[in-house]
Amino acid sequence: MLALTAAEFFDKVFVFDRYGELLHLLYQSIIAGAILGVIGGFVGVFIMMRDHAFAVHGVAEMSFAGAALFLLLGHNVITGSLVGSIVSAVLIGLLGVKNHESNSVIGALMPFGLGLGILFLSMNEGRSANKFSLLTGQIVSVDESQVGNMFIGGVIIIAALVAMWRPLTFASLDPEVARAKGVPMRGLSLAFMVVLGIAVALSVQVVGSLLVLALLITPAAAALQVTASPVKSLVLSIVFAELSIVGGILLALAGSLPISPYVTTISFMIYLVCKVVGAVRRRHSASGRRVRRGAEAAPEKRPASSAI
Repeated sequence: MLALTAAEFFDKVFVFDRYGELLHLLYQSIIAGAILGVIGGFVGVFIMMRDHAFAVHGVAEMSFAGAALFLLLGHNVITGSLVGSIVSAVLIGLLGVKNHESNSVIGALMPFGLGLGILFLSMNEGRSANKFSLLTGQIVSVDESQVGNMFIGGVIIIAALVAMWRPLTFASLDPEVARAKGVPMRGLSLAFMVVLGIAVALSVQVVGSLLVLALLITPAAAALQVTASPVKSLVLSIVFAELSIVGGILLALAGSLPISPYVTTISFMIYLVCKVVGAVRRRHSASGRRVRRGAEAAPEKRPASSAI
């Protein structure tokens, strides 16, 4: 098999013929991506705050299994994805309140969900493109009804997180004190996991179950590299998620590849830049603190007149 030249690779990845026409035909996908960017950026901050990055992968695998089952049965794939996500989220929320318990439950669910999904896909004799899109995402299939469902789901997710903001933040940052203060830890964990399950199910429609982390984790992780402020990190997370998903869609429309490589590449590049910026800022801050400590520790020089 001959290796692709640079020009052939570029022609495969970026094909701008009839790009304006594609933008007009697939504008619903761009709107859906913008909605998912807000959802991913908003939810991602709480995921990182609660150290639930592993949970996203576990829920995504079960979402994949639910979607594959409904595809096999001839039912709505999106509904199947949502059912799989909610079931796994409830199980994680009920069985794993503490982090180590949650990781154990997720570690058991992930291979189970992936195995079920592969089983259901292997039993399906339909088009391979439909099966492949469950893993890598699909932008051309987004229609007006799906955009409406994403908008409703986004409103529900953001409203739920705003309502839980203070107790959820308290329980995430200091769980022992929150438990002593009577914060309903199990109820909060279950509610957040359900919200996470809905967000994963909505995201899987566009980026696929294998690469959903690029939308729900990486933008928030990048934002936290450059700021510790909850409000600033939320805003930056949403901005980074929008750049990743909308930018990925716009590039995918110009190429022959699935959307996932574009989204993940943009998201990772943003993370690398934020990582470097954060490291430089921390180094300068540490240098400034050392200079101030040195100045404070140095003996004060008395005026020459005081020695007379």
